[in-house]
Amino acid sequence: MDFTFSPEQEALRAAVRSFLADAAPPAYVRSMIEDRRGFTDDWWQRACEQGWPALLVPEELGGAGLGLIDLVVLMEESGRLPLPGPVLSSVVAATLAADRLGDRELLRELAAGRRRGTLALEEGGAGDPLDSVSASATRRADGGGAGGDWSLEGSKPLVPDGHTADFALVVAKDPEGLAVFVLDEPEGVPVPALDVTRKMARLDLGGRRARRVGPPGDQRALLARVADDVAVALCADTVGAAERALQLAVEYAKSRVQFDRPIGSFQAIRHKVVDMLHQLELARVGTHWAAWASVVDDPQREAAAAMCKAFVAEAANMVTGESIQVHGGVGFTWDVDCHLLFRRVKQNDVLFGGQSWQRRRLADLVLSPSAGGAS
Repeated sequence: MDFTFSPEQEALRAAVRSFLADAAPPAYVRSMIEDRRGFTDDWWQRACEQGWPALLVPEELGGAGLGLIDLVVLMEESGRLPLPGPVLSSVVAATLAADRLGDRELLRELAAGRRRGTLALEEGGAGDPLDSVSASATRRADGGGAGGDWSLEGSKPLVPDGHTADFALVVAKDPEGLAVFVLDEPEGVPVPALDVTRKMARLDLGGRRARRVGPPGDQRALLARVADDVAVALCADTVGAAERALQLAVEYAKSRVQFDRPIGSFQAIRHKVVDMLHQLELARVGTHWAAWASVVDDPQREAAAAMCKAFVAEAANMVTGESIQVHGGVGFTWDVDCHLLFRRVKQNDVLFGGQSWQRRRLADLVLSPSAGGAS
């Protein structure tokens, strides 16, 4: 099986890398760390001109009609910086969810860059993020209004860009099971996050009006697929961060002199870097396989997503942590990006199903093939 990218996908990678080199240099990335929004309107406008928000939207709705493998290309490049801004929240999570929900109007707005969205799913815990949902939705007795005919209760403690998104797709329980509700102008409260380059916010729902979207009945199966696809995109972002961490380690090992020799000439450093490369390449292949399995609806798609999210997190934690070790004491300072990359992969690990749960899930799928298609 050939997992190499097509010429069109390689052209996309070159375009993304060139754009980021110009629009998001290291100085920009670091300036956004202390910025409340985490991105500038000028940067977002330029990203829209590049077609990023339209990447996953069908062509008939104004999008590019591309898929998860193409998204992997973009996410690997964004993870290398690591890139601030509403890519995970709007370009990835909100768009994937709106597409699965079949909300054509939201997809048009997302593709055009007129509105930015986010997915409010996480509520804490180390297991299945869908099992942790306790937020609830009830029909309003007054028949609704401009904001919708449902009332939301509960809290979403960790929503990507929940304080800057124009709308949030809130996952909550209704009488039929899990469902998604559009909350306009969520206006979340920023909260500290391990990854200082990707902003998070808490949404206190407290009776907010919203409208239900998507098919009737329990939407759990639909949401599980969305969570898996977002997780694969996160893995691509993680692979990009790990790749950059390895590159930084190699460059430092070549230039740092100790005992009149570059430290890269010492066997201990060489072995460490080789182990890092090994883990990175396994993580990269697993991510590409999981993306392909989703695109073609392979019978092992669910197992591939679980395996990818579990292993990539472990591998990237190792690679970025060892990059800090190669740098020594300077690796812990703000002068180098090692710790930024480490923070990115650690936070990616816990979002949309942490590695510990993914491993338990994978074991269940392998032992019960009918549950998830593993064989």
